[in-house]
Amino acid sequence: MDIFRALKICGGAARRPALACLGIDDAALRRAVRAGVLQPGRGLYALTTADPNYVALLQRRQLLTCLSAAPFYRLWTVDSAGPRHVHHRRGEGAGGEIGHGGLLLEPHPHRPVAALGDVLLHALRCLPWRESLVMVDCAVGRGDITLDFLRQRLPGKRNGRARQVLEWVDRGAESMLETLARTYFRQAGIRVETQIYIDGVGYVDLLLEGRLIVELDGRHHGEWSQMKKDQRRNNASVTQGFTVLRYYYDDVVHRPDQMVAEVLAVLAGLGGSGPASR
Repeated sequence: MDIFRALKICGGAARRPALACLGIDDAALRRAVRAGVLQPGRGLYALTTADPNYVALLQRRQLLTCLSAAPFYRLWTVDSAGPRHVHHRRGEGAGGEIGHGGLLLEPHPHRPVAALGDVLLHALRCLPWRESLVMVDCAVGRGDITLDFLRQRLPGKRNGRARQVLEWVDRGAESMLETLARTYFRQAGIRVETQIYIDGVGYVDLLLEGRLIVELDGRHHGEWSQMKKDQRRNNASVTQGFTVLRYYYDDVVHRPDQMVAEVLAVLAGLGGSGPASR
């Protein structure tokens, strides 16, 4: 492998040990520098196209973690804006950064990113409950990590809040909106089933108390063909005795209290009525 390909694998910049793992020896590094590869620090090599912020991360010997590592692992996030979360062996962050100390696992071999397990543990200890919940729910739902792994590494009273978040993690959600809506409804004492198949309708996002279907749509602007398809599904559900409500991103993320209040009102109005069978 040539160094240009190796640096691309590493995100555009890398330290010598990471390049050595890809088969790049010292002679190849010397030739690369003569060929135009940058050397922004001792033992650090970068393509001319490398992101300066990425290079700076390596210069400071930091790792992305917590919320800032979510895009790398393709984890759901509610709001990815804000300061960068980094790990440093002394728990330090540069100006405006949030520093995290303590790693239990080896970081990614080619990128300055903490291991997934450490990323989630940092998130559980650092972020508000819903932000950490959706990250963990995504990873657990994909089978990338287990709840037992996380629980065993969150002992004692100081980790009590983090363990409480894990109580709401449940496999089956197909989107961040499903995770959040399911949790809000369960916290309100509503029985919720996820991704339930109904004959003539197909899979529905959430089924509440066995009779109220809640569909969730993350689109900001629906296409007409999809809107017609959704409406036909709603009609098919109603003809079978179900009631249907549909909520969108803004409802779930920005107005959850209003959404839950509406659902509780509908369930109260339904009383004991509902489909005769499923």
